[in-house]
Amino acid sequence: MDTLSAVMDGHRARGASLLRCEMRAPWALRIEDEAALGLVVMVAGTAELLPQRGEAIALGTGDLALVKGTHPWVFADDVATEPGVVIEPGNVCRSLTGEHLAVSLGLGTRTWGNAGDEPGETTFLTASWELASQVTGRLLDALPDVAVVRADEADPTLSGLLAREVQRDLPGQDVVLDRLVDLVLIEAVRQWFSRAEDSAPSWWRAGSDPLVGRALAALHDEPGHPWTLDVLAAHVHVSRATLSRRFTDFVGQSPMAYLTHWRLARAADLLRAGSLSVEQVAHAVGYANAFAFSAAFKREHGSAPRAFRSAPVVPGASSPVPG
Repeated sequence: MDTLSAVMDGHRARGASLLRCEMRAPWALRIEDEAALGLVVMVAGTAELLPQRGEAIALGTGDLALVKGTHPWVFADDVATEPGVVIEPGNVCRSLTGEHLAVSLGLGTRTWGNAGDEPGETTFLTASWELASQVTGRLLDALPDVAVVRADEADPTLSGLLAREVQRDLPGQDVVLDRLVDLVLIEAVRQWFSRAEDSAPSWWRAGSDPLVGRALAALHDEPGHPWTLDVLAAHVHVSRATLSRRFTDFVGQSPMAYLTHWRLARAADLLRAGSLSVEQVAHAVGYANAFAFSAAFKREHGSAPRAFRSAPVVPGASSPVPG
């Protein structure tokens, strides 16, 4: 399994807040939904994305934007337009005076906006969700506050399917939409890291090296295997010294240090899922017993496995695994 697949395999959109917006100028939305990550898909028209930090970003038809929810941000027809609507957690829409707008601005199935019966000058899709997965937290750590993928870089097929399906209400529709959101997200991430190679995380760059990529794939596929440096070097058919040097140069840490972090990130994901006991999680990620696992987990995550499992998920929380 390549590194991006391993990172994204911990993520599955389930019930992502997905909305189609039809807007006519002037309009401005202040986003305060506290979502770990938001996705904007521009279907038609233009808009300005104003992050709390940094310059405004102009978006046009076909552009995609990934926005971290750490800070509020504004989405508007123009940088000069003052926000008249606030989007709160749970996709709650209200006016600045507190009036709830879901009914008054509703335009049909998963569609909302101020365009009324007229076609919107600007149409866009928004998706937002909490990424509880500790492995996917590595993705959040690697992204800037705003990552934009332009129309000429993105595959319009996936965005087009999502734009079509969001207005349908057929059996299984929620699952269809969740999977399409996943695909659009992965496409946006791939395009962003491919273009922003210099700022891409070390685990992304490492995947391009044939030797290090094979080693990473082995660790990702079988984190519970009794790996040692000797065993891993034999698996990829090089010497210990060569593997250690190349791996450290690309990833920024030794193979065994990376494996420890990866195991504990996977363990956090399994604990959140709740289907395995602590003992079973320990064995699944390569620890001989729950005692050794619990000690290592507490050093990494700051709490014992059982306490971690029962603690509320903080939106945007991510694993300390290096990016």
